[in-house]
Amino acid sequence: MLLKLSGEYKNEVVPFLNDIKRALSFIEIEVFKSNVLDLFFVREMKIRKDSILVNVVLPTFALESEKKIIFKIKNSINKILNVSKTIEINVYAHVKPAVKQSLIKEKISNVKNIILISSGKGGVGKSTIAANIAISLVKLGCQVGLLDADIYGPSIPTLFNIKNVKIKGVRGKTENESYMIPEEKYGIKLMSIGFLVDIKSAMVWRGPIIASACIQLFYNVVWGELDYLIVDLPPGTGDIQLTISEKISVAGSVIVTTPQKMAIADVIRAKSMFDKISVNILGTVENMSYFVCDGCDKKHNIFPSVNVKKMSSSLGLKFLGKIPISQQLALDSDNGSFTLLENKDSNLYLSFKVLSQLIATKIAEIAEKKKLDKESVVKNKSNTLLVL
Repeated sequence: MLLKLSGEYKNEVVPFLNDIKRALSFIEIEVFKSNVLDLFFVREMKIRKDSILVNVVLPTFALESEKKIIFKIKNSINKILNVSKTIEINVYAHVKPAVKQSLIKEKISNVKNIILISSGKGGVGKSTIAANIAISLVKLGCQVGLLDADIYGPSIPTLFNIKNVKIKGVRGKTENESYMIPEEKYGIKLMSIGFLVDIKSAMVWRGPIIASACIQLFYNVVWGELDYLIVDLPPGTGDIQLTISEKISVAGSVIVTTPQKMAIADVIRAKSMFDKISVNILGTVENMSYFVCDGCDKKHNIFPSVNVKKMSSSLGLKFLGKIPISQQLALDSDNGSFTLLENKDSNLYLSFKVLSQLIATKIAEIAEKKKLDKESVVKNKSNTLLVL
């Protein structure tokens, strides 16, 4: 609730501090059910000879309403001060954990939020969705990791075209401690069982061994500083899902489906599983939703029309959006490239961007609510602005 004011010409602004405070209190952030002032988004105003520099700290660079918030802050300050100075805004982000962190160890890992990408059945494009969410979050400015938890059928090596990799390791503080250094591509830290074994051979491990190997991919990796660790789960409701829920604090899960009755039935089972293991469901994604014809530029439903949005609502789940069928996306997945995400005018790019923003904003909402609940008892009643 404090706004730091500094600079040689700060006396020009001091008389307007109460007005600035009032203006910020009117900028409501609907998703957090609070305003810019109480959320402490505006941290500092530096008054210069020809400009005013405003430092804004958001809960994530992937905040859904980031541009609107910045515009409103700039416009409000400009109206109140009414001075012939340029208002410049620096935007920073401080991502907070939505749940107690599991992967936090000095000089090894500081993973703030773990997000599970799941599906009730195979073949719905879950791994492709997970990879593109990770890419989108990185492009929005977030620090991201991607863990391939599908021990039986690892997809990350193919999706990122990583072959014949030799994972390096580092020693911990004791002789018994060792940690794997993840691969990195497109700014994403990557780990998969496919980097450690021959993916051409069948995995014939039993359940306990599979579960143990999966957990090592969480704890025995030098993840470093991450805002989000995206986890590509195996399909279904098996040992790995149960083990992760027991050993890892998860910020939330996303359920991927296609618009088919058979897939929808599996969504219901997946929801039941997450409810039983107390994992918060962030929402559902409808993949392979439609196909846009090059000739007529119309949306065509490939699968029988099933209303996933309506189904999600009936289950009490948030519908996060639709991802179309794309030949280029299929080629990219086979070639280990993400060319469509470079085309910022494409519908596919926008679909993944919006999807990633909704997920990150929901995580921020959960984290902010817990913080506000905790601080409400000792809230600064005067809500004053600090002048330095």
